[in-house]
Amino acid sequence: MITLAFLATLINYLDRQALSVAAPILQVQFHMTSAGYSQVLFAFMLAYTIMNGISGLLIDRLGTKVGYGLFVAWWSLCAVLHVLVRGVWSLGILRFLLGAGEAGNWPGAVKVVAEWFPPEERSMASGIFNSGSSVGAILAPPIIAALALRFGWRSAFVVVGSLGFVWLAAWSVLYRSPTRKVDAPKPQPPPPLRELLRSRFVLTFTISKIFLDPVWYFYTFWFPSYLFHDRHFDMASIGRYAWIPFFVAGLGNLGGGLIVRAFLHCKLHMTDARKASVTVAAVLMTAAIPAVLVPGSGLSIALVSLAMAGYTAALASMLAMPSDVFPAQAVASVYGLASMGSGLGGMVFALATGWLVDRYSYVPVFWLFGLIPLICVAVLWVLMGPLQPESKFIEVSTTRS
Repeated sequence: MITLAFLATLINYLDRQALSVAAPILQVQFHMTSAGYSQVLFAFMLAYTIMNGISGLLIDRLGTKVGYGLFVAWWSLCAVLHVLVRGVWSLGILRFLLGAGEAGNWPGAVKVVAEWFPPEERSMASGIFNSGSSVGAILAPPIIAALALRFGWRSAFVVVGSLGFVWLAAWSVLYRSPTRKVDAPKPQPPPPLRELLRSRFVLTFTISKIFLDPVWYFYTFWFPSYLFHDRHFDMASIGRYAWIPFFVAGLGNLGGGLIVRAFLHCKLHMTDARKASVTVAAVLMTAAIPAVLVPGSGLSIALVSLAMAGYTAALASMLAMPSDVFPAQAVASVYGLASMGSGLGGMVFALATGWLVDRYSYVPVFWLFGLIPLICVAVLWVLMGPLQPESKFIEVSTTRS
């Protein structure tokens, strides 16, 4: 089951990363400035933000198999339709539609984890499925660059978009819900939206993601352009080297789960173990600051790799947090609502990135994304309460049954 979630996440990032790898070509062909490129990213993030608040609710109500499958079909179709792009406007519209579909991946995968894994294994399971984002990003530069150079950039979108339909066929055949014991209580419907919005955890978790997830969006969408403009890489060189930080980030996914286990072994409470793990990871993310200052491209890529591993380690812990607090029938809704903070931060910081690059350079941008994860850590320690089941949501489910 976790392999299916891993593969969906991998395909999600192949589809998403196709634009960033092809961006140097598209910027020349469509005469896009960095600010113009940031507006295309804004369109993606706008839809992603809106649908994050809806996708989890839909998946909780439709069920994991139907809900998750529908979102994969949606984003795969939108990826293939990029073959119709003829300019900046059509590119922005299709990125908007793609963002709306891709918003369903993490709520769906988090729900798979909540259904299939006990609390002590969820950070590791979350790290495993989330490593699909790193693997997808590893594969994207060489695949997209090779397709774009040989067959044109449109072919890249068609090929990676088609993979989603292959996954959908496997999902339809293989996915099943966990087997319930005969005397186990029947699954309850998710709590009402108004109750979730009153939760302290949902509020603080949402705020924390405003300052964490934009770091990953920056590397995903801007790193190839950074190599092209600041390090003077050509498309072939981007294909050869841009995958390296994402490979290291994949190790961070597993490292995050191991860090939590180490803190639990030291007798820390689950709350402190998860928060401490995110803190260690945020410190690693400050490696972005010297990455833009060092003269050598190799050392720059190494420091970016360390920062990206820090992000994925942090996310492995944070992906497990909703299932520590809420019953399985609510976690997709909770993660979807909280991810609206992720999308909001992504929109704001995408526009800020384009503005800073056009008017200054990548230097203040790397400083920005090296420091904002520390704000996320502060929110977790100062504002978030203990990670324990909230009785009112259990009571809501019991009452509604």
